[in-house]
Formats: sequence, structure tokens, C-alpha cells
Amino acid sequence: MQQEILNRLNDMVERVLAGELLTEDEGRWLIRLDAGYLPQLMAGADRIRRHFRGEAVEACGISNVRSGNCSENCSFCSQSGHHKAATAPVYGYIAETDLVAQAQRLRSLGATDFGIVSKGWGVRGNKEKGKLQDYLANLREHSDIGRCASLGALDESMARELKAMGLENYHHNLECAESFFENVCTTHSYQENIDTIQAAQQAGMRVCAGGILGMGESLDQRVELAMTLRALNVESVPLNFLNPQPGTPMGHLPKMEPRECLHMIAVFRYLLPQAEIRIAGGRTHMRDLQAMIFYAGASGVMIGDYLTTAGRKVEDDLQMLRDLGVTIRGDTFQRRAQQAQEQATGLS
Repeated sequence: MQQEILNRLNDMVERVLAGELLTEDEGRWLIRLDAGYLPQLMAGADRIRRHFRGEAVEACGISNVRSGNCSENCSFCSQSGHHKAATAPVYGYIAETDLVAQAQRLRSLGATDFGIVSKGWGVRGNKEKGKLQDYLANLREHSDIGRCASLGALDESMARELKAMGLENYHHNLECAESFFENVCTTHSYQENIDTIQAAQQAGMRVCAGGILGMGESLDQRVELAMTLRALNVESVPLNFLNPQPGTPMGHLPKMEPRECLHMIAVFRYLLPQAEIRIAGGRTHMRDLQAMIFYAGASGVMIGDYLTTAGRKVEDDLQMLRDLGVTIRGDTFQRRAQQAQEQATGLS
């Protein structure tokens, strides 16, 4: 039996490397593998990651530019105005100089992309548009870091406006499988999430969309999320692990165990072989196993603090990468330089 399992696992790896996509049923088999097979599962995921994404990894960071009293009732989030017992910080838009300083620091440490994250469900009104335009103009002038934003819902018109302002990447998580979403949020629909992702794609932005694991969803629902992301052709998939926040409806849930986190990363790599899989919130739950995320198939990592919780010291993450012999990839800048060269050629 053990050899049969190893043979099946190896067959899946070879098929993926040859360009074949695994089925949802195969994903369900992978996600239920006994923990004793985790080393072999990870070895396969590492091969797939190296084949499709190369040796280097992406590093990104974010800034929570406006916090608290959010209109949405996401059960995991302490920023929601619906969760009165939660204690997230509350403040309005930060100054452009502060944003630029954060971006410059992360860029100097090797980050390739920087996300502007604002609470709420979409960009509403000219005041917000003006603030975002100022942010993006200042980032463009004072840093060469990739410009990303997470602002809630978008329609095609707003997506095109943001693209014209200089936004390159748009982040919008599905959070979970559609079959579990009613347990996560009821103030907006799953279809609105999908519409937002497609609007950003149609506007020509790279889309970063993933979810949070450990919110009470089933193993099958984790596979369902991966398959939905694949159907949407999402380029970058952040995986978060629930960090239960006091005062939220999910504040009582247990943190995922480190080996389970590694198992989930590997399964997502098998099912999304060409995606940028980046590990974000909740990574500190993995304690001493954090360095193994790349051997489990991850090809990117968020460095610095998260929205309302502190991350690991950036210097510690950079030392971890050095110890692993892992370099940070500059795809974002290479792509932008190539685009600039193409535009200059077209004008000449």
C-alpha cells in the first residue's frame, strides 16, 4: 500500500511537470494524505515550484493606510465595525510621506511589490479617488517598487481608472470556497468577489487573490477554493492562515498546526502549478518550520507587518532567505522595464 501511494504521488508530479492539470478528485486525495507522507508530498511540490517558478522567490509588503469601522462583517476581521468587542486600531488615511517611507524601506530590503490596503468595500467618491491618486503618484515618483492595492469591490470603470493612475497589481481575496462563504461574510456576495477579480484582469492589472485557511472550512472546501482560483486564471495566490482575533466571531478557533500549513501549501502548488503562491498572514503560527514553506511549494512571501497584527522582523526573514540560499526575484521590475522599452520603441 505504501509503495502504491508513493507511485501515485510520483505519477502526479510527473504529469504536472509535463503540463497536465490535476483533477479536483486528485486534489481531494492529496489533501487527505497521511501526515507520514508529508516529506514526499513536499518534495514533489518543490520540484513543481522550481520547474514553473524558478529558484528565486518574490517578496512583498503592505501598508494599512486606513483602519477600523469597516462596513463589512467578515467574521475573521477585527477591523469590522460590526464586531464591537474587537480592538483594531481606528484611523483615517495616513500621510503620503509615511506611505512612501514604508515603501522605500521595504524596497531597500528587497521587496518587489508594495500594497496599499484600505478598509471598506470599494472606492467611493472623489475624495477617496484623489487620495489614491496622490498615493500612487508619490510612490511612482519616489520608488521603483511594484504598486499594488487592496480596496474592496471594483467595477470595470473603476479598475480602468486605477490602472490609469499607475496601479499595476490588484489584490482581492476570495477568502474561501463559495460553499463556505456564508460563514465568513454576508454584507457582500461571492459573485462580487469574482466580478472584482475579472474587472481588474480586464483592465490589464495583475491579480493577487487567495484566501484564509483554518476558518472552519472542510478539506474539500480548501480544494474547491484552489480550483476556483485556477478557473479564474489568477496569477498570484496569497495563502493566509487564520490568526484568531479576540472579539470576532472566529476569535475562538484554534490556530492551524505547522505541519498542516505545509501540507496545504503543497496541495495548492500541485493544483496551481504555475501560480505565484505567496505565504502571508498567520505565517508565524509555523514557528520554526517557517523556512520550509519554499520546500512545500511556496514561491513568494509577505514581509513586514500585516493589517492589524505584527509580522516577524524583516531582518529575520531576510536572514532566513540567506540561510536557505534563496534570492528575491525582480520580475515586477523586469516586466515594467520591458514595457517601458516597448512603449519607447513604439514612439520612436
